[in-house]
Amino acid sequence: MNSVPRHVYVHVPFCARRCTYCDFAIAVRREVPVRGYVAGVAAELRLRLEAGAPSEVDTIYLGGGTPSLLGATGIADVLGVLEPYFSRMPNAEVTLEANPEDVTEVAAAAWRTAGINRVSLGIQSFDPRVLAWMHRVHDVAGAERAAHVIAAAGFTSWSLDLIFAVPPELDRNWMRDLDAALALAPPHISTYGLTVEPQTPLSKWLARGIATAVSEETYEKEFLETHQTLTQAGLIHYEVSNYGLPGHGSRHNSAYWTGASYLGVGPSAHSFTGSSRRWNTREYQAWSAQLQNRVDPVGGSEVLTQEQRELEQRYLGLRSSDGIRVDEVPSEIVESWAGQGWALVEESRVRLTPTGWLRLDALVAALTTHSNRC
Repeated sequence: MNSVPRHVYVHVPFCARRCTYCDFAIAVRREVPVRGYVAGVAAELRLRLEAGAPSEVDTIYLGGGTPSLLGATGIADVLGVLEPYFSRMPNAEVTLEANPEDVTEVAAAAWRTAGINRVSLGIQSFDPRVLAWMHRVHDVAGAERAAHVIAAAGFTSWSLDLIFAVPPELDRNWMRDLDAALALAPPHISTYGLTVEPQTPLSKWLARGIATAVSEETYEKEFLETHQTLTQAGLIHYEVSNYGLPGHGSRHNSAYWTGASYLGVGPSAHSFTGSSRRWNTREYQAWSAQLQNRVDPVGGSEVLTQEQRELEQRYLGLRSSDGIRVDEVPSEIVESWAGQGWALVEESRVRLTPTGWLRLDALVAALTTHSNRC
C-alpha cells in the first residue's frame, strides 16, 4: 500500500440467516468454519503485508456478517493473527459487531480479555413483529438482556443499531423503539433508514406487492423525530446515522468520513490509501479458495482522479457534523442552503442541518454540477 493505514477492518461474513433487507457479503452457515476463516485472514495478511515491524493502529473493527458467531476463541485468534503486522496504540478502539443471541456473560468477559473494548449490538427493533419480519434471530427480551450484559461486563463504549422507515403495514411505533433504546442508557446509537437493495427478499416482496415502501414523508418524519429525541437525551448527532455521548463517537467510522487510509481484510473488504481503493473478492468460498492457492484475493481496484477525491471529500465532510470549509462552497450556494434551512455557517465551516442531511445526495450533486460549470 502507498500509505501506512492507522485503521483496520476485518470482514467476518458468517450469519445464521439472511435478513430480509440484507445485501451484504455474507455466508449463511449452520456451523461456522472458524479455523478455515482465521487461516484465510492470516494468509491474506502474509500475501499483502510484511511482518516484523508492526505499524501502530488507532482502530480495529470486526464487522460483518456476524463476527460474534466466531465465538470467543475465534475472535481472539483473529486479533492474534493481526499482531505481527499491527500494534495497537495505548488507547486504540477495538470494536466487535455482535448479535444479541451471541451475548452471554462468559462471552462478554472473553471478548474483553481478547482486547475488544467496544461492542456494536445489532438490535434493529424492539417490536416483535418487526423482528420477525426482518428474520432476526433474537427477540425483544434477548435484546434487552444483551445490552445489560454488555454494560455489566465493563464495556464503557457500546452501541445499539436500529432501523427506521419500515413498511407501513407493520404498524411499527418508531418513537417507542427510540424510548426502549434510551431506557438501556447506551452511550451510542446508530439509526439507519431501511433501503431496498436488488435481489433481497424485500425487493422481491415489493415487486410482488407483498410489502409497501415507506413514503418520503414518513422517512423524513422518523429521521427528524430521531434527531430531536436522541439529542434531547444528550447524544450528539455527529454523522447522518450516528449519535453518541461526548467521547463515545465511533473513531473507526469517523476515520472513513475524514478520508483516512485503512486496510480491509476478508471477503469483500475494501482498503483505501487516500488516492486509490481496492476491494476483495466478494464471496467467502472464492476468497478462501484463492488464498489456499496463495493468490491475492483482490476483486478490483481504482485510482481516484483529483476530481473524484474532491467530490468524495465534500460528500464525506457534509455527512458529518464537522462539515466542510466555507471556501469549498460558492457563496451563492451557501446562501441558498442557509436560506432554506439546510445548512449553517459557523466558524468558517458549512454544516448541514438534519433537514439538509435528508437532501445530502441532491445537495452534493448540485454542488458538483456548479463546480463543473466554473
